[in-house]
Amino acid sequence: MSIRTTILAAISALTMSACAAAPADFTAKAAPVAASGPFLSADISAVSPTALPDQWWRLYDDPVLDGLIDEAASANTDVRQAVARIERARAALRGARSDRMPQAGLSASGGYGQTSAAQTLPGANRTGGLFSIGADVSYELDLFGRVSGGIAAARGDLAAAQADADAVRVMVIGDTTQAYATAANAAARITTARSIVALLDETLRLTRKRHDAGLADGLALARIEALREQRAATIPAIAAQRSAALFALATLTGRAPSQLPPIAGERSVPLEITMPIPVGDGAALLARRPDIRAAEQRLLANTARIGMARADLYPRITLGGSIGSTASSVGNLFSGGPLSFLLGPLIDWAFPNREPTFARIDAANADASGALAAFDGTVLSALQEAETALSDYARVLEQRHALTAAQSAAQRAAAITRAQNREGVVDSLQTLDAERTYAEAQGALADQDALVSQRQIAVFRALGGGWSPTSQGAAR
Repeated sequence: MSIRTTILAAISALTMSACAAAPADFTAKAAPVAASGPFLSADISAVSPTALPDQWWRLYDDPVLDGLIDEAASANTDVRQAVARIERARAALRGARSDRMPQAGLSASGGYGQTSAAQTLPGANRTGGLFSIGADVSYELDLFGRVSGGIAAARGDLAAAQADADAVRVMVIGDTTQAYATAANAAARITTARSIVALLDETLRLTRKRHDAGLADGLALARIEALREQRAATIPAIAAQRSAALFALATLTGRAPSQLPPIAGERSVPLEITMPIPVGDGAALLARRPDIRAAEQRLLANTARIGMARADLYPRITLGGSIGSTASSVGNLFSGGPLSFLLGPLIDWAFPNREPTFARIDAANADASGALAAFDGTVLSALQEAETALSDYARVLEQRHALTAAQSAAQRAAAITRAQNREGVVDSLQTLDAERTYAEAQGALADQDALVSQRQIAVFRALGGGWSPTSQGAAR
């Protein structure tokens, strides 16, 4: 049997055995039936099972917020870093794909030296110049999946980087909306606090008038003054929270704090959607959350790397050829001097010590097992976050309903007590208690309105809205 026939027979046998080298193609696990249905915490009138829109913040119908989010999506530094990671992964994919193409190269050398007597004909000059030029081309036969596995792994890395960028967008949009809402909520709470102080000022004026007339004692006057100052002292703290939210909003949109346009802080009513908010179901959540997609793509990439590692158990076969010329002077290289060429396969096989290869295979398997656990954990965490956010939202709505009723009752009681105090039916201490109860009810309701806004945004965060399939090109 000729050497050529032997080589071809060996290659054929190895090709057949290579079917065991690459792992089975990864297929994302189907979501559990229980996870694909309606949310457990969505059985309230404040939410709707309709699909969540990609641009959920537009449900607030606030053009200022829309503009701030558009700016954050392009100028935010975290988003820019994520886009840079996409470009790096795309470059790595191009590099992996280049392994499928023939590799060519040019070489040239020149020197002056002396050859040994054994390599020189008698009487020939043993010293002089030696110049050579050549070209070579090679092409790896991807019989065992090393190149295709590298491409699949790089494609998974790119898709994971794109999903990570979408996750960053979800975070940035949520943070931008929250900062805007916090500033608006703080402005509303300041308005409420000032109205309470103004009301207490009026009560203080009436109590002081009664005190001067001998109808109220100094204790009642002092206690009303103390309550008034306590309520006035809350305003600077709320103003500081509002300033901090506006500074955060500037950073999120890629600005210095002094560059934030004044219009960003003009809203003075809580940011809230009064209609039932669309939340979809578990199946839509698992399909939309970018962190789940990123975990899935990393699992795909690590699975492909198992095949790459296993391919090293088999020879790397490269078809190649070279052509060149060698002469004693540069001019003779191109004047029909000695021409040489070589065609044939090159087999590179680490054998018989294959323990390093088995170690790499075990490491790749471990990476894939870890990626699978990360994927499962991401799915479970997403479901937990969504259910928790919806449950919290339902509870704060219930609390606000109760606080609204309490505030209305306290307002009526304060108005009645105030009128009775003017008529001398009740004393100033009773009036003080009614005013304190009303002030506390108003403050609690204002705080609860802010909490409702926060919980509503938390629902949108947990649902993973804020990106669309067109936000980044697919991994190509």
